[in-house]
Order: sequence, then C-alpha cells, then structure tokens
Amino acid sequence: MSDTFFRTEMLLGEEAMQKLKNSKVLIFGLGGVGSSAALAIARCGVGKMVIVDNDTVNETNINRQAIAFHSTIGRPKTEVTKEFILDINPEAEVTMHQVFVLPDNLENVVDEDVDYIIDAIDTVSAKIAIAELAERKNIPLISCMGTGNKLDPFAFKIADISKTQMCPLCKVMRKELKNIGIGKLKVLYSEEVPLTPKKEVPQEEAGNRRGTPGSISFVPPTAGLMLAAEVVKALAGVE
Repeated sequence: MSDTFFRTEMLLGEEAMQKLKNSKVLIFGLGGVGSSAALAIARCGVGKMVIVDNDTVNETNINRQAIAFHSTIGRPKTEVTKEFILDINPEAEVTMHQVFVLPDNLENVVDEDVDYIIDAIDTVSAKIAIAELAERKNIPLISCMGTGNKLDPFAFKIADISKTQMCPLCKVMRKELKNIGIGKLKVLYSEEVPLTPKKEVPQEEAGNRRGTPGSISFVPPTAGLMLAAEVVKALAGVE
C-alpha cells in the first residue's frame, strides 16, 4: 500500500483496502453533493469510478462544489472531477459520461460490474429510473434527497425512504416508487424544515433557474461525505 492511503489502511486494514481497490462506484451528479462524495471516495482508495453529469462549472457553483473554482469555470464537471480523482489516485480507473440522465439512457451508463451506485441528481423521473434499474440489476444504491434551502448539516439522516419525515422530495419519491412496486430505498435526507430564501433569482436571470434553492458551503458537502462513508464502509465490509 502506498503512502497515499497508509492512514486509511491503519483504520481499515489491508484486506479492506484491497476490497476498495477492486470496487467500482458509479456516481450520478457532480454538484455540491456528488462532487464531494466522488473525491472522498477517491481518497479512500476505490479503484474504479464512473462519473455522470452533463453540466459545466459556473460561478454560482463555487460556494459549495468541491470541483468549482474560478480556474474551472466553463469546463465539464466530469472532466474536472476526473482530473481531481487522478491527482488523488493516479492508478484509479475513471470512466466519464457527459450526459443528462434520462430513463431511456441509463442502460448505457450502468455496467454489470458496478458495486455501488450513488444518486446525487435532482430530477425525480431520473431518480426513479435509477432506483428501478438498481433493483432490477441487484446493485446497492443510496439516493440523496434535497439539500437546498437548508442550514443545518446535523439534520441529515440515512434511512429507508419509508421511515423519512419532513423532506418534501421523499414524499414525492415514496409515491412514485410505490407506483412501480418498489417499497424500499436507502436515502440520505434532512429532517430540517426547508427555509424560505431571503433573496430570489432576478427575473431577468431566472430562465431555467426558476425555483433554484439557496445553498451554503457546509450543507451539500456534508451530505456528500455521509454518502461516501456509507458506500466505503459497505464495500470495505466494516459496517
């Protein structure tokens, strides 16, 4: 084991580190949650990663996204994230898919040998499709619910979606999942009551940003780190 992961091996042991090196993690979404999860997973020595996002870095991402800097504005998030991962672990195998996730293109992204999926995207239809595909292929999945308009990082919980409360997205997801016969889904959600933004996006700039939630540096990344912890411990066999 190289010095890069020596401190991690001290905690987990050699056998667990080998499991992580041989594992493949698929991450949908590289925003405030997904980018933090991706880099944390890379820092644990996971050997193979698949990253999916169609967006480019913009200035409004800088307040919370691990890959967002003035130097990365305008670049594809997948490309920037891959560079960071390989700078952390040059031996990692990283596959990029710069696509907008839709129910009809998931099969092109999810390989049969994926060991764990993280869903960190916002679109309900895509989240439902990911859950359906993961269940059909028997791939472990954890899905992140809403982190916008929140200030309390200590309000995050991980539970089955049937046991969640206070989260508007969970309520919508429960109904949609029930409609397709899925009763269980591991989710990360917040029990904080969503806040009302004190400032709206200016009308002339609204466009597709209408309804954009407020965000802050320490909330979405906390969710991302919690997702990474859940995945890494499961893959390493130290739950």
